[in-house]
Amino acid sequence: MSERTPGPLDGLLVADFSRVLAGPYATMLLADLGADVVKVEGPGGDDTRSWTPPVRDGVSTYYLGVNRGKRSIVLDFRDERDARLARELARRADVLIENFKPGGLARYGLDHDTVSAANPGVVYTSISGFGTGPGRAVPGYDLMVQAISGLMSLTGDPDGPPYRAGISVFDVMAGNHATIGILAALRHRDATGRGQLVEVNLLSSALTGLVNHSSAYVAGDTVPFRMGNAHPSVFPYEPLPAADRDLIVTAANDAQFRRLCEVLGIPETADDPRFRHNADRTAHREELRPVLVERLRTRPALEWFDLLVEAGVPCGPINTIDGGFAMAERFGLDPVVTVGEGTRAIPTTRHPISFSASPAAYHRPPPELDEHGAELRKWLSDGEGGADHPGDTRA
Repeated sequence: MSERTPGPLDGLLVADFSRVLAGPYATMLLADLGADVVKVEGPGGDDTRSWTPPVRDGVSTYYLGVNRGKRSIVLDFRDERDARLARELARRADVLIENFKPGGLARYGLDHDTVSAANPGVVYTSISGFGTGPGRAVPGYDLMVQAISGLMSLTGDPDGPPYRAGISVFDVMAGNHATIGILAALRHRDATGRGQLVEVNLLSSALTGLVNHSSAYVAGDTVPFRMGNAHPSVFPYEPLPAADRDLIVTAANDAQFRRLCEVLGIPETADDPRFRHNADRTAHREELRPVLVERLRTRPALEWFDLLVEAGVPCGPINTIDGGFAMAERFGLDPVVTVGEGTRAIPTTRHPISFSASPAAYHRPPPELDEHGAELRKWLSDGEGGADHPGDTRA
């Protein structure tokens, strides 16, 4: 492999006791930025190892998508020898992240109070479904939270059934919130020398992530409902049919709408009193939509895309995933990075943040189950151990 490039989190040891998506996504982001992430798995491994299809060389692509940059060790907490190694890893860690049911790690001496007593500087991060209060016993799955939070009531056609989002949106959101919390707590530790408990739950992530809809309820006493692909406050801001397929058109202010009308060859429409301002267009959307569609149907979506973007009108074709990656390539975003070499070379999605001085790096492919178990067991068994992280050459 290539020589290791230090990242902004170089030198941090992360004990990753999480599995499935929210926690592993957070720890992958940390690994991309230089943290040494030790993925602790039970004897059966992370659940997502068996979530197939699809697969790449017999390995679940779900697992591959959120676990690069880590080392894997299998520890059975029911075995006291393994539990002792897990506690030693927690004692040495800068960050511990877990998503067991609240209180589930206490029996193994891996709860926050026990770990922080031995390691006062640890940033102990817990991800749950519904917090540590009355909802603590409820398992946290993204689909459940999409239902409970109200997201599904906002998704789908107005006269149809509620739908889930196409991805586990709140798992990803909670993983991002966990990452933000960890970095903030590390900054606090820099200033005070003390770690702390960081708690994230999927439902709170969901409610803040509903943004304008949450605000409509808490500030406006309004309960929003699904409108298909329409926006409650802006028009046009939805798919409209071009000659070959639908095109998202988002003329979110009066200047954009005027430019849209000019490109479509109907400049007089922007001066129609029914459509002059956004509130007017929203109120008269059923009258305006056919006027726009009549013109949009005269060209394919990608032709309109080029013309409208050149004029400063936000729009985009509705792609499948391959088209999304192709568009990212077109925009020079280089969305795919290959991690590892030879038979272990795995294409993965690029880290989403760019840094001018300390960029993300990709030194290690997603680990095989217990791939680093021997070296980690030896290191954790070496008395007081050391600050160095064994085998973490990433070279």
